[in-house]
Amino acid sequence: MGIETLIAGLPGTAAQGIIYGIMALGIFITFKLLNFADLSVDGSFATGGAVAAMVIISGHSWILALVLAFIAGALAGLITGVLHTLLGIPDILSGILTQLALYSINLRITGNQPNTPISVDKYNLAVSLRYKTDALITVLVIAVIIISIMYWFFGTEMGSAIRATGTNPAMTKAQGINVNLMKALGLVLSNAFVAFAGALSAQFNGNADVNMGRGAIVIGLAAIIIGEVFCNALFKKKRNFILTLTFVVFGGILYYLFIAIVLWLKMPANDMKLFTAIIVAIFLAVPYLKNKHNSSFRKAAKRGGKENA
Repeated sequence: MGIETLIAGLPGTAAQGIIYGIMALGIFITFKLLNFADLSVDGSFATGGAVAAMVIISGHSWILALVLAFIAGALAGLITGVLHTLLGIPDILSGILTQLALYSINLRITGNQPNTPISVDKYNLAVSLRYKTDALITVLVIAVIIISIMYWFFGTEMGSAIRATGTNPAMTKAQGINVNLMKALGLVLSNAFVAFAGALSAQFNGNADVNMGRGAIVIGLAAIIIGEVFCNALFKKKRNFILTLTFVVFGGILYYLFIAIVLWLKMPANDMKLFTAIIVAIFLAVPYLKNKHNSSFRKAAKRGGKENA
């Protein structure tokens, strides 16, 4: 398989990367802004796909499918929020419980079918792997719109309250802000975007599978971390919020580009999870090792030597 095969597949690879980048934007809300370990996204991603598939099969448009998937994801996030804020269950356990429940709920949505095909030959879809360039343009436009909305929202009073809740809950509470409400709202928004991405992914791949969300949290975290490393390397102190959001999507593209190269090199597909873990570990370690290197005693001694010279 020549290099031309890899190049020919780049539009599809980039489109899939942007879809997962949109999902990572949802995870970014909980992981980075709220400092909340939300594992329910593995379930809500599949919920978005299941809802979209059933809406399209029932003869409705892909626009309604995306809207209902967004709402379904928001409800999933609300469940996690209620478990955590009203019932006092720790964040990780709340997410795991929601994820567990969503597996059965997703099967109910699809009529107990683990896999629901939605062929582009039979239905009008928003994106399809068969039309890679059109799909790339469509998801790129959607990503730009979502980034713009998030940039605007998190600059408002409510958005700033969510950010403050993740940064310092005690201080936020002292300012009279309802911390539990902000956490629940953040979870609702996060899972809504994740389910929206799941609806796009199901249409892009032509099917909604009950296991399609398995490992989604790891891919989302990989996209966030990869994007953060590149954003810091390129912009350093000039980095701002909209650049951070943009590089989250860029991280999704890079992640799938790495996967495409691995497949092109004919590495075993069964090792994909191992490869993902190695990528995340490398990009997590880079900032730590870089900071450690910059603050090492050797550097300090070198600087001191120059000053005394």
